[in-house]
Amino acid sequence: MPPWALHSRLEFQEPQPFPDPHSINRGIPVVTTTETPNSLDSASSSSSTDEDAANPKANYEDQQARVLQASLPYVIKLGWTEAALIAGARDVGLSPSIVGSLTRKEAALVEYFMDDCLQRLVDKIESDESLKNLTPSDCISKLIRFRLEMQAPYISTWPHALSIQAQPANVPTSFKQRAVLVDEIWHAAGDKASDIDWYAKRTILGGIYSTTEIYMLTDSSPDFRDTWAFLDARVKDAFNIKKTIQEAQSLAEAVSVGLGNSFQGFFGKGFQR
Repeated sequence: MPPWALHSRLEFQEPQPFPDPHSINRGIPVVTTTETPNSLDSASSSSSTDEDAANPKANYEDQQARVLQASLPYVIKLGWTEAALIAGARDVGLSPSIVGSLTRKEAALVEYFMDDCLQRLVDKIESDESLKNLTPSDCISKLIRFRLEMQAPYISTWPHALSIQAQPANVPTSFKQRAVLVDEIWHAAGDKASDIDWYAKRTILGGIYSTTEIYMLTDSSPDFRDTWAFLDARVKDAFNIKKTIQEAQSLAEAVSVGLGNSFQGFFGKGFQR
């Protein structure tokens, strides 16, 4: 399953408890057969071919996902561009014409990267038992840092990615991806709020994430040390009850700046392709 097909627990009408999509048990049917191994291999190969022929859309989507994945190494030099996608298509042995099937080429590449990072974050949350022993603030700091470190190799091209996300046609998907990210982090930190606090907490954390992400763009310290210190300070402030209410509005505005027209204007001219 491609990363962008990940289903989240997040709903945008009302915060409600949802089953964990990663914990669904899938039963494996037991089939009794008297066929020989050779006939089984032949039947399996024939079945696979028949499935591909019967579901060309799924096969085509899989090819697109392969192209997007193969394109990411080229982003470091070529940016979030059609050129990177063409290079990725050639790497997996597909015609560059497949890039034309992506309706929003550059946006599709950025969104694929965001979903891939989300999947890696979810995998860490599910596999890292040490997270359960951390305080909520330390857990949040650790997970935000883990997520932003995924962008470190692309830091020189990330302003271009942000400008793509800020384009009007891409804002809804970008906003949803970030909202899902924030929701996963809060769940990992043990949050079970179901009232107005649910919205307030996610607004604050979204602001912390966005401001840290922007700070990271101008950080020249070794291994982004200043960024992680900035992050830790913001998270500690957010967990200070006296400061939480005062900072909620400014942090909410930071999210808007990160995705809105003002942010687009800031980066748009310098990174248009």
